[in-house]
Parts: sequence; structure tokens; C-alpha cells
Amino acid sequence: MESMGKTLNKAAMVVVTYKRQELLTGLFDSILRLTQAPWRIVVVDNENSADTRTMVEQFSERVTGRWGRTIIDGSGNQDRVVYLPQDHNGGGAGGFSAGVRKAYELGAKWFWVMDDDVAVEPEGLDLLAKWSERYQVVQGSRLDYDGGPFYWQYHFLTALGIPDPIAPGEFGPSGCRPMNTMCFEGGFFSRQIVDQIGLPDPRFFIYWDDTIYGYLASKVTQPVVVSDVVMRRTRNIANWNIAGVRQLNSTSDMNRYHIMRNRGFMARYFMVHGDYRPLAFALGTLATALKEIIRLLAVDRSHIMTGIPAILKGWVDSRQILHDPDWRPMEPLKGQPAREIQGA
Repeated sequence: MESMGKTLNKAAMVVVTYKRQELLTGLFDSILRLTQAPWRIVVVDNENSADTRTMVEQFSERVTGRWGRTIIDGSGNQDRVVYLPQDHNGGGAGGFSAGVRKAYELGAKWFWVMDDDVAVEPEGLDLLAKWSERYQVVQGSRLDYDGGPFYWQYHFLTALGIPDPIAPGEFGPSGCRPMNTMCFEGGFFSRQIVDQIGLPDPRFFIYWDDTIYGYLASKVTQPVVVSDVVMRRTRNIANWNIAGVRQLNSTSDMNRYHIMRNRGFMARYFMVHGDYRPLAFALGTLATALKEIIRLLAVDRSHIMTGIPAILKGWVDSRQILHDPDWRPMEPLKGQPAREIQGA
């Protein structure tokens, strides 16, 4: 099937994977069904696995057979698929930072980022291309693993440092809503954004890294979430349905720790931009901890004995980041350096 509309200029897909070869296979198969050829597909392997390397090599052959080779880059490489093994597991944050950097160095004009537990819709790039004429940051809609709509909290309450739990889910006739956050499960943004706000911050390891990247993007442009479905989730996660639309998913103690710890990084970025409100943010931190306790009771009951200490340790470590005199934000790749930290 041919592309249905506007063709994107140098659109790079950035895929981060870690020990989930079966899911990665499904994503690769879905990419080959795209109606528009991606300019590059950068696969960041946080496991640095021989199995994944072999998979990527075979995938590259299939991509070449489907679309041929692409525009030559500075190193003389014309392969659409770029394998990027890491010497350590940097988590999603480290993986996306490395992947966006690589695609940027190759000359990408657009970045479509995702984990390995999704599958893209055939017209995904075409649908994103349509919005790229007006916006620099676009978050397409997703289907859940069961095929139903996936609700994502696209509005972030900056003062509290938490997603807005009651943001309307309807898009209206425009088909889009303004947002001030991002999700690296399908986030789409331009080179201009990377120039202005820099690379994703690898120090988060996991959690809140995409939230803050979207927050930073909202300081230089108007990001939007759109009704067009561009991908679907492929991993079945235990969850607790709330009001039939929103859900509280199962998670790990490692996630619980980083959910709390990384609020320290979040606060530091808010300080840089004059958005840090100590009392309100403390209330948001308390609300986040309570949400995680509810998650333990409702979904992850077997992890209560280890989950509570993980939450508390993350909370304590976030305070250290909050008062670290050596902390600095990620720098823009072009233009003015980040502002001095306020209130540090």
C-alpha cells in the first residue's frame, strides 16, 4: 500500500528494547506494514544481546527488501536499520537519550520513539505527517492490548507534579488537544525541539523522563495529543479498571522506587523554569506515594512487604537530588544554554 498523504522528511524511528525479543519481533513485523517508509530505524539494545543483534540483522534485510536502501549518511551508510547496542542497561531514559542522539547525528528531522512492547498501525507515519505541518510535537492515540482505547493523562499539573486525573478524554471536532507532557510510547517530535531543549535526560533511568521532556517542549512550542490511532500496546499488564476508562496497572518495585526518586529531577527542572512551588509539590509527592500504596493494595498485593520500602527509599533519595549543588539540566544542542537554576 502506498503512502496516503504527506511524506515526512528524514523521519527516524527510535526503538528501545531490553530482554523482550518476542515482543520486539511483533514490533518489527508491524513496521514492515507501514504505508510510508521510515528514513531510519534506530534499535537501541540495552541488553547488548547476540540474539537481538541477529534479529536486527534479519529485520534490516527485510526492510531493505521492502523499501530499498536510504539516503547516504556521513559515514557512507545507506542502511535504514541502525543497531545501537549499549555497554550497560541505561533503562528507558538512557536508551531514548542514546537513540535520539544517534538519529540526530545521522541527520534525522523527525523522531518517532517507542518501546518494544507496542505495534505500529500501518498508516501511523502518514497520520503523524498530517499533523507535522502545524505542530512540532505530536502524541498519537493508542489502543490497549485488548484492542480497546487507551486513555493517557495528557495534561500535567505542574504545581503538584502529577498528571491530571480528570482531564477530558474526548477530542472534539478539531481531533486534537493541547498537552504539556509527552509519552515515549509513541511520542513524535522534530529536530527543532531537540535543538532547543536537548536530548532526553538519561539520569531518570525509568519514569518521568518523557513527562519532563514534554514539559520542556511545551516551553518552546505547543505540543498536542491527537485522536488518530498510530499504535497499539502488545503487553498484557494486570490492572485495576477505574470507572471503565482509566486503569491502574501493575508495576515493579524498581518502578516504584524511580517514581518517587525521580521527583527530585522533576523539581530541579521546574526550578530552572520558575515553576517550582515547594508546598504544592510536596502535596503532589504525598499524593504520588499514596497512589503507589493504593496500587500495591489493589493490584500488586503480593509485593507489599518490598513495595513500601521501595517507595520510602525513592522518597528519601529524591530529597538528595533536590539539594544536590552539582546538578545541572540537560543543555540545548543549539542556541542559548539552559537558564540558571532558581531556588537551588
